[in-house]
Amino acid sequence: MSKDLLDQIPVAFTEPLESFLAWLELERGLSANTLSAYTRDLVQCVEFLVEAGVADWQQVASADVAAWTASLSRAGFARSSQARKLSALRMLAKHLVRENVRKDDVTELLGSPKLSRDLPDVLTREEVERLLNAPSAVSPHGLRDRAILELFYSSGLRVSELCGILLQSINLDEGYVRVFGKGSKERIAPIGSAAVQAVRDYLVGGRPHLVKARTGSEVFLSQQGRAISRKMVWVLVKEHAKRAGIKKPIKPHLLRHSFATHLLEGGADLRVIQEMLGHADISTTQIYTSVQSQRLVDEHALYHPRAKK
Repeated sequence: MSKDLLDQIPVAFTEPLESFLAWLELERGLSANTLSAYTRDLVQCVEFLVEAGVADWQQVASADVAAWTASLSRAGFARSSQARKLSALRMLAKHLVRENVRKDDVTELLGSPKLSRDLPDVLTREEVERLLNAPSAVSPHGLRDRAILELFYSSGLRVSELCGILLQSINLDEGYVRVFGKGSKERIAPIGSAAVQAVRDYLVGGRPHLVKARTGSEVFLSQQGRAISRKMVWVLVKEHAKRAGIKKPIKPHLLRHSFATHLLEGGADLRVIQEMLGHADISTTQIYTSVQSQRLVDEHALYHPRAKK
């Protein structure tokens, strides 16, 4: 898909952009999904520049970049999307200087959209219990779905990490799984006893029924015997949440948020939670302290006799 996008823009822009994307992949180890997002963002920028009469990267001025960012705001892009697009362009601008394509960083004087961080939704412990018990405990698909949900909640995995787990990456005797997170960074994620049992049940009574002639070593399989897709995981999480009577907006990441919040409520150290989640920056993990603080405020407002106005 990235190559198709690059074919849409002039060669004068394409060659430095291809060099930058190759550097991101080889030196920074960014995932294919992240590279695709950066490609879309930067091609969008180039299309704007070409329409404004700019011929190549050397001709781009700060005013051109400022005009592009202003156009994003007018087009109604969320601030988070604007920030991501600008971040991609900043990284490219630095690369162009390193490669002597330009002498200056054209984005140096630009500000960034101010972001407000929305607190993530989380499930209560009772909602988690209902969700985990929703799949069948006997059918192959039910055993698979239960193992997926248990592992999500037990280990705080991203959906892409869960879909990529291999049989040789999981150690049920020791209670851990090796996963590859953002930027292909490997980490060890612990697995609780309930999730260990659910995965064992699936490997014995579920996975053998889903294996086909060309099945690989992925743990979680589709009906066709291939690695389960992120889209399929999204669908099954929503289906079981509906079956469990959960009214909150549901997505796989909700169990990851619940994992972190419930650990924090139980007294776990924030640095340990950061390591379990695979966050590169502690500030990303700190949002869960805000979730806990907001919950305390809500509980106080609901139950304290002098809280109500």
